[in-house]
Order: sequence, then C-alpha cells, then structure tokens
Amino acid sequence: MNVPIVHATVRFSGHVQGVGFRYATLQVAKEYEVAGFVKNEPDGTVLVEAEGRKAEVDGFIAAIGERMHGHVRKMDRMQQTRAAVFQGFEIR
Repeated sequence: MNVPIVHATVRFSGHVQGVGFRYATLQVAKEYEVAGFVKNEPDGTVLVEAEGRKAEVDGFIAAIGERMHGHVRKMDRMQQTRAAVFQGFEIR
C-alpha cells in the first residue's frame, strides 16, 4: 500500500531557459529526498514536478528559488497529497 505523500507542481517563469536551470534543479534534488522531474515548456517556463515528505518538498522548492533567484520572476505552485508515482529525479 502506498503512503500518501506531498506532490508539488511548480512552474517557474522569467529568464529560466538557457541558463542551466534544469541542471541546477537536478543538483538541488540530490540534496533532498524527492522524486520527480524538471523540464522546459514551449511557453518559455520551466516545470518541476516533485513528491516526497512535505518538509523535503518544501525545502527543495525553496532551494531552487534561492539557487536561481536572479532568473525567476514568478513561481506558480499547486500542491496535493497522493500516492507516490515517481522513482528518482530526472531532466525531461
């Protein structure tokens, strides 16, 4: 039986493509117990899907914002609790 965990969908906008955002996000993910992915979207935003314990997901998202603060103009976040669906963290 899967234990419900926090799942966050975060869309970063600003100057977030072509600046190493996905690679930096992957590096940050190694510091937290999170699973999911990061990918560039056609509209110029970067999408991050992350799941794990609430404190881990919150810390991970905050760390991305801190690491890439000079590039992020806006961050839209939705969060829900559900069963885990990801294994590991990857760039898509």
